[in-house]
Amino acid sequence: MKGDAKMTCDYKKGFADQTKEITVSSLEVEGVIPDWLSGTLVRNGPARFRLEGKTLNHWFDGLAMLHKFDIANGHVSYANRFLDTPALRAAKDGKMKYGEFATDPCGSLFKRITQVFTGSTSGANANVSIGKIAKEFVAQTETPLPVAFDIDTLKTIGIISYSDELKGNLTTAHPHQDQGDQFNYLLSFGRKSTYNVYRLSDGSKKRQLIGSYSTDRPSYMHSFGLSQQYLILMEFPLVVNPISMSVRGKPFIANYTWKPERGTRFSLVDRQTGEVRYAHTDEAWFGFHHVNAFDNNDHGKIDLDIIVYPDADVVQYFYLNSLLNKRNQEAYPKNELRRFTIDVSAGTVSSRRLVDHSAELPRINYEQCNSKTYRYVYANGIARQGESAFLDTVVKFDLAGDIKEWRQDGQYPGEPVFVAGPDTQSEDGGILLTVVLDSTANNSYLLLLDARDLSEIARASVPQHVPFGFHGAYIRS
Repeated sequence: MKGDAKMTCDYKKGFADQTKEITVSSLEVEGVIPDWLSGTLVRNGPARFRLEGKTLNHWFDGLAMLHKFDIANGHVSYANRFLDTPALRAAKDGKMKYGEFATDPCGSLFKRITQVFTGSTSGANANVSIGKIAKEFVAQTETPLPVAFDIDTLKTIGIISYSDELKGNLTTAHPHQDQGDQFNYLLSFGRKSTYNVYRLSDGSKKRQLIGSYSTDRPSYMHSFGLSQQYLILMEFPLVVNPISMSVRGKPFIANYTWKPERGTRFSLVDRQTGEVRYAHTDEAWFGFHHVNAFDNNDHGKIDLDIIVYPDADVVQYFYLNSLLNKRNQEAYPKNELRRFTIDVSAGTVSSRRLVDHSAELPRINYEQCNSKTYRYVYANGIARQGESAFLDTVVKFDLAGDIKEWRQDGQYPGEPVFVAGPDTQSEDGGILLTVVLDSTANNSYLLLLDARDLSEIARASVPQHVPFGFHGAYIRS
């Protein structure tokens, strides 16, 4: 889709390398930070794309950096630090030793086959999200190698070792939490690939298998849905043949092929019994981020809400060569928030559009509403005028019909993290925390917005730019 002559490209500064690691004990604050807000926001994302003699291909490939904002008594401190991984250490030696999402080092055919089926391709570049396993905070990505770090110093502790025998090549960086348990899946590649869905109890490093099923062509899925009864894997028709992947000599995602004739399959794994049920629609969809899922009051049905695209072209859109050289002023690919209603017994799926407004990196009041009915979604959006090729607003979707928006020229906010206020039962009673790139000043700031109306509460300036990241977590004091 084409934009008009007003489209700006100053977002490109968000893809500039940030190699400085700093600690600032007190940031300059405009506005007043509420006294009750006391905790730590940790953000994860890529911060280095350019290695000696080589530039990484894709936004998702950059070397992981953690950013920490400590908030207490109306003050904010900041620190950032690279995640110390095999990928980073190889880069410091001027090498690229491990394959990333869309960039791959050269290697022999034998080495490639060995790596694909032993899972040794990853340099543990966990640049996507923040979680917790047992008592350790971890950085996560789509390979099952979470990297623990110290929440106070951001110092890397090391790759987590599980105390079980579950194996797999891929997972998601978006495990779900519910009632003290963590849910996720492992995908094991083979002639018949297997999805192993598991539960990880709070405080444990032993994953418990819930259920498994096989597929001939695994789908690329960045996240999944969770209702009170089911884990729901929405299998988009962006699929791979793992056998050919081992011999084609292409980066990971370049092995996946868009096959819209397959339609979209929904695999539902019962959280208690492990029984697997399937539903299917002939419509082809693609998406990164599920918003929520819940058991429908209409008996035997599940509602699953997700931001979807009509195809997988958005993966190509995030190649750095595309993002940094947009001479044709290409606009961000259109998407929509859509609700899929799954009739579990019949195996059928219907859907309807909830919001016709492009957005990404959605968040909800997770503690109150995950796997339950809900009303509000917070996300990064695209200005309604189509003036930007990249995410440039904070939006609030009221599923009853209203849309609110925060936007300022030359400002590029990241994922808005919801923090519930004290003593409030209101679903939107709280604050949104988002890290914003000020492209004019070439630095960033932590922005606090009232989650009810997106009015600005305060901002705390960082004396350098924070590259565009992906996901973060707020840890209460």
